[in-house]
Amino acid sequence: MEKFYSPNGKSYSYEALLKEVILFIKSDPVKHYRIIIGTDSANHETTDFVSALVIYRVGHGGRFFWRRIVSKNKISNLRSRIYEEVMLSLKLANEVLFNLSQNQDLKFDFEVHVDIGSQGETKEMLQEIIGMVRGSGFEVKTKPESFGASKVADRYT
Repeated sequence: MEKFYSPNGKSYSYEALLKEVILFIKSDPVKHYRIIIGTDSANHETTDFVSALVIYRVGHGGRFFWRRIVSKNKISNLRSRIYEEVMLSLKLANEVLFNLSQNQDLKFDFEVHVDIGSQGETKEMLQEIIGMVRGSGFEVKTKPESFGASKVADRYT
């Protein structure tokens, strides 16, 4: 799996990332937590996908980590690019949720944020993407509430 990075540039293996998330929650276990996965993309010579994992201590800040995946080809079709963003988020969400659920004393809500909304070019995809994420068993947030994708991941694309 690709390396993850913190905003200060420190790199983490996937296992080290999970340890950081667990330590963050266990450092103040009475607080309410939301773990958020979101992916954004940008076209350059190829298409870069950035996935973010946000651990939000509700009302008290949080931490985030990100990883970049570079496609072999440039994906010019917006619909295809959005589907790839969502698939990368769902894959990461499944892995993270499975691994964190092994630690039963962790309490958190889990969300997948998608970079689409009821305005703009992606509005016709809204219901199918929401259905795709919910059908995978996750709570979904869209713009303007999908900051994990539209703000955090977007910052690094």
